[in-house]
Amino acid sequence: MELNIKHFNELTVSELYDILKLRVSVFVLEQSCLYQELDDMDKNAFHLWLSDGGGIQAYLRVLPDSVWGEVSIGRVISVKRRQGLGSLILAEGIKTAKEKYGAEKIAIGAQLYAKSFYEKAGFVKASEEYDEDGITHIKMILEL
Repeated sequence: MELNIKHFNELTVSELYDILKLRVSVFVLEQSCLYQELDDMDKNAFHLWLSDGGGIQAYLRVLPDSVWGEVSIGRVISVKRRQGLGSLILAEGIKTAKEKYGAEKIAIGAQLYAKSFYEKAGFVKASEEYDEDGITHIKMILEL
């Protein structure tokens, strides 16, 4: 498994295509959620993914505090679920947030069903439940 970390400006067209194809496949089609996946935030982000001969297996993006007021991680995907890839890419995302943005805390808008996944990484609930595009979310914070 190969780890890739690139700022938007460093991505090749092919890498960006593969990332967006995966995100639309999961967040729009699989979750039956019609929303604007291409949200202009990608231009400010570091993009991390784990890949093998079969393509991207896990992905996330790390956003600077200039976007939401605090460093944040989003669009967390693991293609092969329950195999530790989600935890691995999340750990790399946390490391990248510290190294690239000097993060002292990291926010995430977590889908409610994934709350325990993020708690295992040290995130704690920081809001009441809210609806985002028809899916229940909660804000979670990791203090570093």
